[in-house]
Amino acid sequence: MRVAENLNAALHGLLDDDPTAYVLGEDVLDPYGGAFKITKGLSMRFPGRVIGTPISEGALTGVAAGLALTGNTAVAEIMFGDFVALAFDQICNFASKSVSMYGKRLPLRMVVRCPTGGGRGYGPTHSQSMQKHFVGMPGLSLYEMSPFHDNRAVFTAMLQRGEPCLFFEDKVLYTRQMDQVDPMFRVRRDGELAVIDLEDRPDCVIIAPGGMAHRTLAAMKTLVLQQEISCRLLVPSRLYPLDVDAMLPHLGEVVLVAEESTAGGTWGGEVAHLLHERVWDRLRGPVRLVHSRASVIPTAAHLESEVLAGESTIHDAVRKALRG
Repeated sequence: MRVAENLNAALHGLLDDDPTAYVLGEDVLDPYGGAFKITKGLSMRFPGRVIGTPISEGALTGVAAGLALTGNTAVAEIMFGDFVALAFDQICNFASKSVSMYGKRLPLRMVVRCPTGGGRGYGPTHSQSMQKHFVGMPGLSLYEMSPFHDNRAVFTAMLQRGEPCLFFEDKVLYTRQMDQVDPMFRVRRDGELAVIDLEDRPDCVIIAPGGMAHRTLAAMKTLVLQQEISCRLLVPSRLYPLDVDAMLPHLGEVVLVAEESTAGGTWGGEVAHLLHERVWDRLRGPVRLVHSRASVIPTAAHLESEVLAGESTIHDAVRKALRG
């Protein structure tokens, strides 16, 4: 099953099981079924609970928050994750605060889906990774889609938190197969954490969200075949708040965090801070960070690949970290 099919099935299952659940967004109705066809078949099967909205990210997230505030379940789609910036006020000043500002905890079952990232040639305003702008907001959780996490289980986890969640979906994953890795690697799961490696004592541990997983695995394959450097990849489903305790048994002396965003105030920086607090005495050196270049994201494929963090970026960062 492709990742997009798995995500579509998760939404079908959610609406089937929860009569209070709504899906809303721009162009989500059939026969179009969303810009990336993730909502295909939903409005035909659940008329009245799949709502097409005007082109206003602030309005559609505000309606979703209102539905959640009145006891419903709401899944809102931002057509391109870049435009979640237009919904920043509704997410950070209304939805996230509503969980705790009325004198007692008020559960809000709300998920905002954000197709995100580059690699598709969509240019500067349709290719960004906006995760870092939402890290640290009380009452707001961040998740990222992964080919190693079943999306139905992820939706269940998000909704059980009882607070608004942003779900970042790297667009390059939609056409990939679930759980597809090179046969040389083994895939294990430890709760919300996917662990992919070759052996029990790797030379380097790389922490990366779902959208960076295959680029990291490509770098890991080259490293082991060409330099005999063994790496382990940790892919958390929940980015924030991060479950550091789940990672501790899988860490080594050299740790690197790879993400597609530009440097500065990033999720990777938060991961490094938390790990330094817990395992500084076990590390050979500081946690290394890998980012994309400080640039807008070009449309032309050859220029886009020069800007975005990719296989070669991770490969070089691992070798540099091991040299000390």
